[in-house]
Amino acid sequence: MSAAMARAVSGLAYPERFYAAATYVGFGGSPNSAAKGVSSKFSNDVALLLYALYQQATVGPCNIPKPRGWSPIEQSKWTSWNGLENMASTEAMRLFVKILEEEDPGWYSRTSNSVVEPVVDVEMNHLPKVETVTENENTFPETKTIPAENGYHSETQDKDVVSEGLGLVSVYDQWIAPPVTGTRPKGRYEHGAAVIDDKMYVFGGNHNGRYLNDLQVLDLRSWMWSKVEVQAGTEGAITPCAGHSLIPWDGNKLLSIAGHTKDPSETLQVKVFDLQTRTWSTLKTYGKPPVSRGGQSVTPVGSTLVIFGGQDAKRSLLNDLHILDLETMTWDEMDTLGVPPSPRSDHAAAVHADRYLLIFGGGSHATCFNDLHVLDLQTMEWSRPTQQGEIPSPRAGHAGVTVGESWFLVGGGDNKSGVSENVVLNMSTLVWSVVTTVQGRVPLASEGSSLVLSSFNGEDILVSFGGYNGRYNNEVNVLKPSLKSTFKSKMTESQVPDSVSAVQNATNATRDMESEFEIGQDGKIREIVMDNVDSEPMINKVEETNERLLAALKGEKEELESSLSKERMQTLQLKQELTEAETHNTDLYKELQSVRGQLAAEQSRCFKLEVDFAEMRQKLQTMETLQKELELLQRQKTASEQAALSAKQRQSSGGMWGWLAGTPNQHVDDDA
Repeated sequence: MSAAMARAVSGLAYPERFYAAATYVGFGGSPNSAAKGVSSKFSNDVALLLYALYQQATVGPCNIPKPRGWSPIEQSKWTSWNGLENMASTEAMRLFVKILEEEDPGWYSRTSNSVVEPVVDVEMNHLPKVETVTENENTFPETKTIPAENGYHSETQDKDVVSEGLGLVSVYDQWIAPPVTGTRPKGRYEHGAAVIDDKMYVFGGNHNGRYLNDLQVLDLRSWMWSKVEVQAGTEGAITPCAGHSLIPWDGNKLLSIAGHTKDPSETLQVKVFDLQTRTWSTLKTYGKPPVSRGGQSVTPVGSTLVIFGGQDAKRSLLNDLHILDLETMTWDEMDTLGVPPSPRSDHAAAVHADRYLLIFGGGSHATCFNDLHVLDLQTMEWSRPTQQGEIPSPRAGHAGVTVGESWFLVGGGDNKSGVSENVVLNMSTLVWSVVTTVQGRVPLASEGSSLVLSSFNGEDILVSFGGYNGRYNNEVNVLKPSLKSTFKSKMTESQVPDSVSAVQNATNATRDMESEFEIGQDGKIREIVMDNVDSEPMINKVEETNERLLAALKGEKEELESSLSKERMQTLQLKQELTEAETHNTDLYKELQSVRGQLAAEQSRCFKLEVDFAEMRQKLQTMETLQKELELLQRQKTASEQAALSAKQRQSSGGMWGWLAGTPNQHVDDDA
């Protein structure tokens, strides 16, 4: 069959790629060449910025004195170069190429013949073949690939290309199939994926309706697949599952959270895999864990995990919110304010500024959503903000990852077909935009795929794996987001000179921060002016702008000095108040010690009184006993005396009958 030829973007490595770009721009392309001018196709600001980066990359930091002569152009060039300060040469090279690719994406295809571009032949039904192209004493691999099913390229077999890793991925905002090697995992979806130390770990998932429990790893440097041989731990083999979440933890551990299993437990389980011992174990938690579920979102926020929604074992959809503190291992079910998202599963979640939890999309049993909900994690209140830009279509089963303030979403479906648009949300402005659109029934337009963030050569890359779109996929695809995807806002006109066009200002803290060119902390503005500008009004305008900036800086300096003086006075006053407080505190302490001594003496006297009181009480009880005995004896004595008296009276009278008879013996005896 005839071969269809396609030109691929070069994988030329640094510094050769930088010199090729410098040659194209007009700087000569070698460290010794002098910059005499740049193409007029660039605006003033870009031209001067490229000049400064070229000088930084080839000469180093600016060590020459500032021009004294009347030459605003030379002064602007010096200011721009000096503003780069101690930026590394390699960073300047990469930023030079990145800015050129932003301004002129097709620069490489139009470069001179002195730079060789590898050719990729796309041949149908032919095995890969690697040839070598030699031109201008430079050798480059020529890689031929075959297209895989659904129009996607299969892996190349070029060892040089494999060793270069993502050297072929120099195009921004386009998906590339890297040259993976090794034994590929089974096709799957609803699996978990996480990156630790430039390695993507894939665990579990669903394949042909059966749950998996294998752990696979893809080295993101060599692009080689391998299977992790799990050692027998305290729990043996882990239960196969799908719809779970895989989170990197503690540097060398993976957390597998929730998920659907054949025999689900009543409560949500958290499994831990130790990469050093290669063993699985169950994380011991406290508090009341959530009900078992799958299709939930798990979002790391500081040292906590925020779990939202999902579907339980009885197919009931959930919209509850739980937080697991990884320091105390304690579960908390959170009560929220406002209107929460409707119950759903297979949605995407992200956190912005460690405070706002964003929930997008997902589905119920019959409907897919494209609503956006935000939870303030400080006030625990839900809101539904207005979305701007190209609002995505309803979808569920999509994957998301954040790069600074940008939230990328890939894949998903709407119960009819896969979603072909890959979108990004600026989480500060809530503006949606489409990054790229895939064509056909490809893995990137499938449900249940995974998406992770990694880096290559200092640049962020998104890595997608697996998914289901009528078949179970095991392909790997890589996208390098551009500045247009991650940098949205521009500096206002008041922040830059009138002669300088607006420069894109970073609104997200990505690992691409070397691309930021904005106002420095010292208030300096890196002016960007074209090298061949000879317009007198432009020169005067630049000079006037510089004078205004200098006056503004002087005013700010005076204001800062005044504020500093006030702060110093307040500091002295606070120090004096602190000294007085310390003196007063010393007196109070002495008084406290005196009171404590008196209290101790009173306590001792009180204790002695308590002892005396106890003795007196004992004596009193003894006296009461003696008094009772005395009273008893007195009563006994009185009774005895009365009895004796009565007896004596009876003896003396002779009784009643004797008296009645008139013979009182006592009286006779007395008379006698």
